Amino acid sequence: MRKIVLSAAIAAVAALSFAAPSQAGGYGYNGYHQQYCFIKKIKSYDYYGNLVIKKIRICK
Repeated sequence: MRKIVLSAAIAAVAALSFAAPSQAGGYGYNGYHQQYCFIKKIKSYDYYGNLVIKKIRICK
């Protein structure tokens, strides 16, 4: 009886250890398609007339 319980516990741990890494991955195209990113500078002026440069990262 003890051997059956022990073997069932070992089988359950083995099954869960293989299932855990498969759940870790997410959806996405990281391996297939690399994004092209660049920094866009937007120039504007504040209330006092000073130049303000805002940098925005754009990825396609």
